[in-house]
Amino acid sequence: MTLSRRSFFKFLGASAGAVGAGALVAKTATAAGPATARAAQDNTALLIDTTKCKGCRGCEAACAEANHLPGPSDLGQETALDKNRKTDTEVYSVLNKRTKAGKTVFVKQQCMHCVEPACASACLAKALKKTPEGAVIYNEKVCIGCRYCMVACPFEIPRFEYAKALPYIKKCQLCYERQKQGKPIACASVCPTGALKFGKRAELLEEARGRIYRNPDNYVHHIYGEHEVGGTNVLYLASVPFEELGFKMDLGDKSYARLSSGALAAVPFILTIGAPLLMGLYAATKVREAGHDEMATAAPDQKEDHHG
Repeated sequence: MTLSRRSFFKFLGASAGAVGAGALVAKTATAAGPATARAAQDNTALLIDTTKCKGCRGCEAACAEANHLPGPSDLGQETALDKNRKTDTEVYSVLNKRTKAGKTVFVKQQCMHCVEPACASACLAKALKKTPEGAVIYNEKVCIGCRYCMVACPFEIPRFEYAKALPYIKKCQLCYERQKQGKPIACASVCPTGALKFGKRAELLEEARGRIYRNPDNYVHHIYGEHEVGGTNVLYLASVPFEELGFKMDLGDKSYARLSSGALAAVPFILTIGAPLLMGLYAATKVREAGHDEMATAAPDQKEDHHG
């Protein structure tokens, strides 16, 4: 039987719920969890309309400049998009080309900035957190390098700097610093075709629904990210089925942070009592061993006295 990532998190939550003390901690953590999908409607978000993208990769260059990254060296090369690419420690946003049913579709990939992010829920040090504005940001100063965020993310986005002596997690932060200055996110600000639109999540959802309603033959009647894993702040429209574009369609509509909250909330409790418990067991074992040694030493003397 194959155990999917989603099933794995369900199993963890159920396992933790079976432990009395762990379940108590988990209940408290869930009650104080991330913002609900309803509250997230005021979050800033990004709508990506793949029917409008022409593959110029200006979004990649703008992202690199805004984040002080090297930037694409093959910009403008026709063969640059022939190979499917993923985000990396120096590439927070990538554009991939897909050819389906005679159509060429360009798909931008980046952090989805989940409404209730599993990466932040899994982070023991709280290095990843969901901001009130909607972005999921990373604080390298408190990261302990456990990489639980990489395991937890249903979209496999966080990247770890394995080659560095002091490695960090890297990913798109939805230009959070630019947002605080009242600026739009870098990629959307340079898109020449309107394929990228930055705004409030609720407004972008209405915009997406309107585009589908006005041009029903041009769009799949689904907004990817509206409900997936509890909702994301990066939303997609497409003219061909999303599964044909490489999107995961088996994620469900429940937040992974909620599915895993039982197990993950029990971790601090286990870490707190784990060491004292193990030390106690070790001490008890040593006492028992010492008792056995004393009995073994005394046994020959008792036997000699008996025969004397």
